[in-house]
Amino acid sequence: MNREEIMQILPHRDDMLLIETAEMGEDGVATATYTVRGDEFFLRGHFPGNPVVPGVILCEIIAQGACTLFGEEMKGKTPLYTGIDKVRFRRMVKPGDTITVKASLLRHKMNLYVISGEAWVDGQKAVSGEFSFALVDAK
Repeated sequence: MNREEIMQILPHRDDMLLIETAEMGEDGVATATYTVRGDEFFLRGHFPGNPVVPGVILCEIIAQGACTLFGEEMKGKTPLYTGIDKVRFRRMVKPGDTITVKASLLRHKMNLYVISGEAWVDGQKAVSGEFSFALVDAK
């Protein structure tokens, strides 16, 4: 999926749409990418002269990649975090880096989903963890 196709699934727009491509593998793993340009709002003060993508933004990138797993279920829904567990940060992510997200469904019950997600840069794991969401009606 390209950015336009992603916007048909995810409700995020403008500065908060943080994935550029996404695809669903036959193995049920969603893969998404985002290249850090360097002019993003979250880099302006984090840190002057030494920009580093904040950990919470990396978690959001993983979450958006993970939400592509839901496909048609996302129509008319808003994904809301219900938990972030076992998150580990292993590598800084800086301008020019391309982040590759890998996400898979661990379990779900009713409108609650738990995802295993990882973000990789240049073959190195940058972040990993478990992310839980509720899909709630958008209105």
